[in-house]
Amino acid sequence: MSEEAVVLGAVTVLGVLEQAYFSLQVIYARRKYSVSPPSTVGPPQFERVFRAQANCSEYFPIFITVLWMSGLFFSQGLSSFCGLIYLYGRFRYFHGYSESAQGRLAPLYLSAQVLWVLIGFSSLGVFLTFCRVYLNLDLLHGLCSALSLV
Repeated sequence: MSEEAVVLGAVTVLGVLEQAYFSLQVIYARRKYSVSPPSTVGPPQFERVFRAQANCSEYFPIFITVLWMSGLFFSQGLSSFCGLIYLYGRFRYFHGYSESAQGRLAPLYLSAQVLWVLIGFSSLGVFLTFCRVYLNLDLLHGLCSALSLV
């Protein structure tokens, strides 16, 4: 199993490192703008960094879940590629939001779209696997046969 999911594992580790980077940026911003914990209020520059990190952290469990579900039940390669695009979008989101509230919008839309694609792949993969395992109905094979692809 571990060798079969190595690409998903690599994207997951990259995502964890990205989250750690975002957290470090909040620490640096706290020092730069003299905002001591547990306070989350300070200059707008600090608050944007803090909110960018918090927003990325809030979506991370959803991302990891659908990344793995999509990779295990649909396609590891396609899911991993989408995962890399999502992480890139979140990186741009973090830096865009750190600069200005408007700077977060385009990367936010990109990462949200990729997340929905992963949710779709996950749902489709689970559905097709359920049909194959529990209903003895291989819809994907049937579709490929009907289209003369097999």
